[in-house]
Amino acid sequence: MKVSINWLREYVDLVISPQKLIALFNNLGILVNTWEEKDGDYVLDVETYSNRPDILSHLGIARELSVALGRPLKEPNWPQIEIAEEFPLQECDVQIWEEDLCPRYCAVILEDVQIGPSPPWLTARIRAMGLTPVNNVVDVTNFVLFATGQPIHAFDLDKLHGRKVIVRTAQKDETLHSLEGKTVSLYPDMLVIADESQPVALAGIIGGKEAGITEDTQSVFIESAYFDPGSVLQTGRTLSIQTDAFQRYARGADIFYAPLAAQMAAALITQTSGKMVGGVKDIFSKPRKIKTVMLRQHRILELLGIEIEEDFIISTLSKLGFKIEDQQQGIWRIQVPSFRVDISREADLIEEIVRFYGYDRIPSLLPTWAVLDPGFDQKISWGESLRQVLLHEGFDEVVNLSFISPEREANLPTGRKAVRIRNPLSSKASLLRTTLISGLLDNIIRNVNRGADGVHIFEIGKIFSWEEDLCREQLFLAIATLGLLGNRHWQTQNAKTDFFHLKGACEAFLDHLNYAPVSFQAAEHPCFEPGHSLALLVKGEKIGDMGLLRSDILELADIKEEVWAAEIDLGTLFEKPPQLFKYAPVIKYPSVIRDVSFMVDRHISFESVKTAIAKLSIPFLVKFDVYDRFLGPSVPKDKISLALRFVFQHPQKTLVAEEVDQLLDKIVKHLQENFKFQLREGGEN
Repeated sequence: MKVSINWLREYVDLVISPQKLIALFNNLGILVNTWEEKDGDYVLDVETYSNRPDILSHLGIARELSVALGRPLKEPNWPQIEIAEEFPLQECDVQIWEEDLCPRYCAVILEDVQIGPSPPWLTARIRAMGLTPVNNVVDVTNFVLFATGQPIHAFDLDKLHGRKVIVRTAQKDETLHSLEGKTVSLYPDMLVIADESQPVALAGIIGGKEAGITEDTQSVFIESAYFDPGSVLQTGRTLSIQTDAFQRYARGADIFYAPLAAQMAAALITQTSGKMVGGVKDIFSKPRKIKTVMLRQHRILELLGIEIEEDFIISTLSKLGFKIEDQQQGIWRIQVPSFRVDISREADLIEEIVRFYGYDRIPSLLPTWAVLDPGFDQKISWGESLRQVLLHEGFDEVVNLSFISPEREANLPTGRKAVRIRNPLSSKASLLRTTLISGLLDNIIRNVNRGADGVHIFEIGKIFSWEEDLCREQLFLAIATLGLLGNRHWQTQNAKTDFFHLKGACEAFLDHLNYAPVSFQAAEHPCFEPGHSLALLVKGEKIGDMGLLRSDILELADIKEEVWAAEIDLGTLFEKPPQLFKYAPVIKYPSVIRDVSFMVDRHISFESVKTAIAKLSIPFLVKFDVYDRFLGPSVPKDKISLALRFVFQHPQKTLVAEEVDQLLDKIVKHLQENFKFQLREGGEN
């Protein structure tokens, strides 16, 4: 918006240099982009707040300057006109069909108007705004807009068919011929000003050529209205039309100023020619209440951190147009002026006070914060250790949303009752997940579709379910593995993931957290293939399950390869105290390693073998594990070749071969007698 300093001087004394005035503008939040000296006047090009339509006028800016400079606001020296009854119905019939979009409409009729050039003072004001003077009617409408912020539009009354003005929405396929000669296609939701047969203006934006002011105009219909800001904004953006009137209506005009602006326009036009027929017609069927906001002095201190004197508060708000009623000491009821559409709460009033008090007068002090020591959370530490172990084992961490679709939930029979969201973002995210595996399947699909040969991922997160009348949150870990292990290389052939890779990762992180010994038991699970799932136990209590995901679940997810997965209840696990770390000196004497190969029935689990050997309490046996496992044409279908590695070590001496042989023979005989192990030829090393 352009601002004329000479024009501002009509409303407030400006005994200040233009440079200092520009600095004051910037301090008030009215940013001066450029300025120029023109015909003995300084014209500023300024930007204002988007929610302050009141300062899109010289009167509004002058009000701000009067408070900042401590000088009174002058009463505008506008011509007065005698007000009679509103103009008779036969002069023009005004109908409002869309009261929600046009809650107030004011009109004035002038007769015997002679269209001609504007007087010099008016021409100077119009040129200062960067416009070209047109005539004494059009120039007055522009003057009122830039002076008060209220848009005015003038129609040639004789060109209004049926002498009717109808405020309605556009009909299908209607058009408007603008004053610039362009044809504008209208949409049914756009508000227009129409006569008996066609639209003659786009409400709050542009006028039409059909009823425009020309040299032959003698009867003038002046419009001063309030149009819904949302409607004007949507119409202007849809048609890519932004006029001075649009800028003000779209931000919210002063609904109570419309009749005064109509009267002012009529008085200015009749100074040169014409007369007013009747008075101002004011259609305002649903009057609005004046807004009031409570202001507390102690709240100013809380928000700003400083005390502001009561006299300054009252003086500043009064000069800005607010009316103040005392309620009690330090509390006021503030009546908001109708032109301040941006004020709706106590903080807005405090902002007005501090703008004129000066932000630079608020000391820059850091607030005093009470720093609380969160302390050490063992569960967070365990979770971080768990992540590091799984990353070391080749698994990548993922983080998924807690929402799931009813279809995906139905495909994963977890046995938990899902929690439905009251106001979901979409139907595909209307439930809270009862398992983390659903999210891992989505991750697998995304990665496989992008060419990944192997996907090995894990997630730590919450699952949700109903237990009776309570919604329960549980912290879980889910792991999934599919495809090749490691990156593909032309020199080597990558191994494919399997159950043992998954099981080893679980054992690794549990051992790292010192939850060993861990045991596994065959147990059916609704998400895993029958005979291909295990329950994971710590200290005899089940904490999770692992196995091969069912083929029908993978088919529904459009996954064609096997997926091995595990789901572990970390909440239950972390409630159990891990084993205490015990110090033991490093044994100085060497260990003795023996590898033994057996032919074993396939149905025998290593867990049962491990338990049986532990019960033997073999002295100096510090470790034993599976060294090799082989299936092939040379091995019968119901058998498996299993190699076990035993590690013996004496804390006080070096074991000799005979001692180790005696201990190992005891183990082998026990396995042969209880599990029918067959010692392979050359099986002992």
